[in-house]
Amino acid sequence: MENPIYVSLSRQLTLRRQLDVISNNIANMNTTGFKQQRMLFTEFLERPGMHEQVSFVQDRAVVRDLSAGGMMQTGNSLDLALTGHGYFTVDTASGPRYTRAGNFRLNDQRQIVDGGGLPVLGDNGQPLAVPNGTKDIMVSGDGTVSTELGQVGRLNIVTFRNEQLMTEVGAGLYVSDEEPQAAPAETKVAQGMLENSNVKPVVEMTALIEIQRQYQSNQKLIESEHERIRSAVQKLGRTA
Repeated sequence: MENPIYVSLSRQLTLRRQLDVISNNIANMNTTGFKQQRMLFTEFLERPGMHEQVSFVQDRAVVRDLSAGGMMQTGNSLDLALTGHGYFTVDTASGPRYTRAGNFRLNDQRQIVDGGGLPVLGDNGQPLAVPNGTKDIMVSGDGTVSTELGQVGRLNIVTFRNEQLMTEVGAGLYVSDEEPQAAPAETKVAQGMLENSNVKPVVEMTALIEIQRQYQSNQKLIESEHERIRSAVQKLGRTA
């Protein structure tokens, strides 16, 4: 008799999770290099009785949309964007982390760092530093960084066999249990540009409104079913 409530509650929980994911997409629609996310749902069948089968909904995972965001020209020599699959590598206290956000700058030690101040690593595993007194920073398509005094190093641009298994750790950074691989040859660095978020605001706002409606409708169903059960119990109690 309580199965409809259990089914509705499972749906309610997944709607709340979906609402959180879409809200996060909207909050990051202006975040450099952000990839929108989607919930992956599956059906779970339960047999509470010999001739009874109940279908529940489960949220299995969050899937990232790996398509590229639009490119925005900034003219800043340390704004870099990747065209194609790949990630920049930055150094953290917990080891290398990976990002698509190329809004870099120079710190007090003339190291190239990301928006959070983390050193950007070269393909030798060391932070990239620009010599004192240099003004012009050039970055070629293969990630080679140079100044008027010559080559500084080359950006460590990597990719992974299964990018969906990468874990987001905040501030646009990812970590993976897989060993990084060199990015494919077709992946290039575009200097003076940034990759925008690939979130489509109108689509996300429409989805947000629809989920809110579904949540409210589902809540009414739960309340109606609860009232039906309460009424049935009262009637049974009076006839006992």
